[in-house]
Amino acid sequence: MSTAAEAPSPETGRTITTNIPARLDRLPWSHWHWTIVIGLGTVWILDGLEVTVVGNIASRLSEPGSGLSISSGQVTGVAAALYVAGACVGALFWGRLTDRYGRKKLFMITLAVYLAATAMTAVSWEAWWFFLFRFLTGFGIGGEYAAINSAIDELIPANYRGRVDLIINGSFWLGAVGGSLLSIVALDTDLLAANVGWRLTFALGTVLALVILLVRRHVPESPRWLLIHGRDREAEEIVRGIERQIEEERREPLPEPQGELEIHQRKSVSFREIAGTVFGQYRRRAVLGFSLFIGQAFLYNAITFGFGAILTKFYDVPSDHTGYYFAVIAVGNFCGPLLLGKLFDTVGRRVMISSTYLLSGLLLFGTAWLFGQGSLSASTLTACWCVVLFFASAGASSAYLTVSEIFPMETRAMSIAFFYALGTAAGGISGPLLFADLTGTGKVRDTVLAFSIGAALMCAAGLVAAFLAVNAERRSLEDIARPLTAAASRAKAATKNARPPRPSTGKGQGPTIPPAASTP
Repeated sequence: MSTAAEAPSPETGRTITTNIPARLDRLPWSHWHWTIVIGLGTVWILDGLEVTVVGNIASRLSEPGSGLSISSGQVTGVAAALYVAGACVGALFWGRLTDRYGRKKLFMITLAVYLAATAMTAVSWEAWWFFLFRFLTGFGIGGEYAAINSAIDELIPANYRGRVDLIINGSFWLGAVGGSLLSIVALDTDLLAANVGWRLTFALGTVLALVILLVRRHVPESPRWLLIHGRDREAEEIVRGIERQIEEERREPLPEPQGELEIHQRKSVSFREIAGTVFGQYRRRAVLGFSLFIGQAFLYNAITFGFGAILTKFYDVPSDHTGYYFAVIAVGNFCGPLLLGKLFDTVGRRVMISSTYLLSGLLLFGTAWLFGQGSLSASTLTACWCVVLFFASAGASSAYLTVSEIFPMETRAMSIAFFYALGTAAGGISGPLLFADLTGTGKVRDTVLAFSIGAALMCAAGLVAAFLAVNAERRSLEDIARPLTAAASRAKAATKNARPPRPSTGKGQGPTIPPAASTP
């Protein structure tokens, strides 16, 4: 519940005492939480589909009869860089609006932008048209990163936040598997004309986005955001509704929440205050965020953007068969967050973030050496990548988790956007341009250099995490970083080191923590 402590101030609004964050964090896992995961998390499947399809159809787009006058290098270099540039710009643009106007409004708008841009990509007739709408597609996806990660962290209980966030961000690779297999069909000229198949892949992305948009209507606004922006009555109604639904599902009362928070409600927080908080009060955490994003961006660009070119140039794999290989490493990517995610909530953030970054970097160094020695075939290279990316994917997903939970509530979406934009710009814009040139030369030493750059930056980020990572596991967001609007004398950790309630054994009542088969 929330209670007003004093009359409203023209500048900051009312001061209220609330236990809503504690009530959200003490909830057991339920069907309602699965609704959040499906409604918000499935968009990364679309992102994975987009990126993978473009990489795999690059060779077909450059062939005569594709309907576009474009080279393979332009698809994997210019178009890829524009997509990432759009995502960076979109993250900053939409991120600020997400903190100001709410999570739900923005995650509906950004998905609609993505949907429209993808549909227009499908009907591209000139290279410049294709480039423009790749940029706009990224523009929508960038906004999704800020709005979705903010909403997920603020709605998911503290005991599950790490694994859920990792698995949702890792679901990108489910889309990659689908994109890989879809590209095999799209590139088969016995089934589809050369200028039709690739268009249908983008059209499918539009259909999936429309379905997600319809599901997402049922996801509520973040009660934490509503509290800070003077809409505590709405927050109370949402939380009571969630509690009633879970109590009916479990047929038992929920445990009492522990802890309260006193906040001075404000309509908005200035950009100057956000910057001062992130780069002044939390400068060590800022260094951590930059390191994690730059490391994972360069590693992934070192491998994925030149993936098709490496297989075709060095191992003579037909362009319409590269999708099979990519599907294999995409499965390895998804298995990483799926199998390791729980450890981020139990073993802890510092150990798991640093170890996944360091392991993936060292393994990529080993892969680069084997490749340089000529010891790998297309199959064994793919197997090596699969192992590297098993750890790298968990680490990369933890970068998004980290920046979404280690800064105050009022700066959350903008912090995600800022670190994503700058880190990804460094690795995601320069990366495709650099690595497309290196892997495109057909020289072994240049490809080894591309691998080594990604591996070195990943290892460096792992070392930074070993010293600077925050032990945020199973802690309330308000305990990890006190809201700017919180009253210092009354701010309390609502669920510090929260432990799940004891399982119930009554008839028809499920355990507090879902069994391993159904736990996210």
